[in-house]
Amino acid sequence: MNIAIAILNWNGKKLLEQFLPSVVTYSREAKVYVIDNASSDDSVTFVNANFPDVKVIQNTENGGYSKGYNDGLKQIEADIYCLLNSDVEVTENWLTPIIEAFNKFPDTAIIQPKLLDFKNRDYFEYAGAAGGFIDKYGYPYCRGRIFNSIEKDLGQYNDVAEIFWASGACFFIRSKVFQELKGLDEDFFAHMEEIDLCWRAKNMGYSIKYVSDSKVYHVGGATLSNSNPKKTYLNFRNSLFILTKNGKGILFGKILTRLILDGIAGVKFLLELKPEHTLAIVKAHLSFYFHFNHLVKQRRLVKKKINYYKKPSIVIDYFVNKKTNYKSL
Repeated sequence: MNIAIAILNWNGKKLLEQFLPSVVTYSREAKVYVIDNASSDDSVTFVNANFPDVKVIQNTENGGYSKGYNDGLKQIEADIYCLLNSDVEVTENWLTPIIEAFNKFPDTAIIQPKLLDFKNRDYFEYAGAAGGFIDKYGYPYCRGRIFNSIEKDLGQYNDVAEIFWASGACFFIRSKVFQELKGLDEDFFAHMEEIDLCWRAKNMGYSIKYVSDSKVYHVGGATLSNSNPKKTYLNFRNSLFILTKNGKGILFGKILTRLILDGIAGVKFLLELKPEHTLAIVKAHLSFYFHFNHLVKQRRLVKKKINYYKKPSIVIDYFVNKKTNYKSL
C-alpha cells in the first residue's frame, strides 16, 4: 500500500522545524510531501536544505486548506493520502494500525487516529479527539470533546469505531475516493471542509473509522486560534454550508432553528464582552444567505442522503441537560 503524507504549509517554517522531524523519522512506510501555499517566508528553502527526501510542491497562491490540498494532491500518486497539519507530532509506528485497518476494511474510505493535545498530553485535542459526529442542526462534536469540554484520555475510546467525520488535522483517505468526490469544496477556504468531504463520502455509502492504536499529538489553533473572530465566522458559516448541501430532510425548520440557536450564541458572546464574535456570527449568516442558491444546486446533485445524526440537538444536551462528555449522551 502506497501512502503519501501531505503537509500543507503557509509561512510555517517554525512549525516545520518543530514537527517535520518526527514525521520523517516515524514514517518510513510513506513518502512525505510538503505542499506550500505560496509562502513568503523561507520555509521552502528550509525543507529543501534539511530534508532532501521530502518533496516540496509549490502552489502559485494561498487558496486555503481546500484549494491548497486539491492543487497539491493532483501532483501526488499514492493509494492513500494522509492530509497532515504542520502542527502535528506523530509517534513511533503510528502508520501500522492505519495500514492494517485499510487492509482489513475494504469499504472504509477515511480513517482518523487518536488525536491528543500536544500541550496537555493526557487530554484529547479539540479538533477531532476520538472521532466526530454531527447533530440534526449541523453542530459538530466528538467522542472526547463536546463544545469546549475536553475529556482526559483514560482509555475510554481505545477501539476501532465507526464515526461520522474524521479530523482534517490528520486525515487518511483512499486516493480513488478523494478523486471520486472531486476533492475538498473550495468554497470553504478553511474549517469544516473535512466534515463536508466525510458527509459526501457517507452519502455515497463509504465507511469512516477511528483507529485508537495510531496516536498523534496536535497543537491546534496554529493558524487561527479559538479567540479569533474569523474562526467563529468560518465555523458558523461552514456548518450551515454542510448542513444545506448534504443533510437529509426538509431544510426550512433546521435553518430557522439554527437562526435562533446562533442568535442565542451571539447574545452569549455579547454578555461575555466579545462583540466581535457576535458580529462574526451575523456575517456568517449573511454569507450563508448569499450562497444559499448555490448550495441548493449542490444539494440537488446528492443522489442519496443518509440519516446523519444520532442526537437531535447537542446544544440542548450540553447547555441545558449539562451532558459534557460523549458517553453521557
